Amino acid sequence: MACAICEERKEKRFCPAVHGRICPQCCGEQREVTLDCPSDCPYLQQAREHATEHAHAGQAAELDRDSSFPEVEIADQFLYEREELIVGLSFALAKSARADRSLRDRDLMAALGSVAKSYETLVNSSLIYEPQTANLAHQSIAREVEMMVREFRDAEQKHMGHTRLRDSDVLKALVFLLRMGFARTSGRPKSRAFVDFLLAQFPEKSSALAGAEDAGSRIVIP
Repeated sequence: MACAICEERKEKRFCPAVHGRICPQCCGEQREVTLDCPSDCPYLQQAREHATEHAHAGQAAELDRDSSFPEVEIADQFLYEREELIVGLSFALAKSARADRSLRDRDLMAALGSVAKSYETLVNSSLIYEPQTANLAHQSIAREVEMMVREFRDAEQKHMGHTRLRDSDVLKALVFLLRMGFARTSGRPKSRAFVDFLLAQFPEKSSALAGAEDAGSRIVIP
């Protein structure tokens, strides 16, 4: 039998994305490019497990050049002190991904980059910058993130009588998650590796506070 995609090479594995059997080459070339691979596909999981350190290093280098806010320094002490904030923002991303199953890694990272840009402008010039995007999905993710920041500040105000969360802290947390996204995604157009990682940290009925204790130590290690 011929591959259901190329119709030339011999089929050797079942592809749930096309509901048919395909050859290994088409699987490797089209995975998360033209194929909407389900997260439980064993060949997708195997590819993620076998991602090399060299590939991640290359992604990190490209990220630093282009869109990782390289001027933002994030110390280990910050990750320790602001772990709850990072978990809260991670939960907001997971909540968005669970509400819209069509979201992919690039959607989460685009929204993160957009919100981070607004905080960078606020920190550096005290000007409020509202990035313009016509993408409704990205707008929805950004709103969820901003809502979590407000809820975090409200919680501090309630328990301490004041809020100590600085805009620079929010910027660092957003940039950290953005860098984590690039470290986890395959970089392919339809990759959901970062999305699946976030969803795994927070069970279906968890909340940011309930999930913080369980997910915290895992969420801060890319």
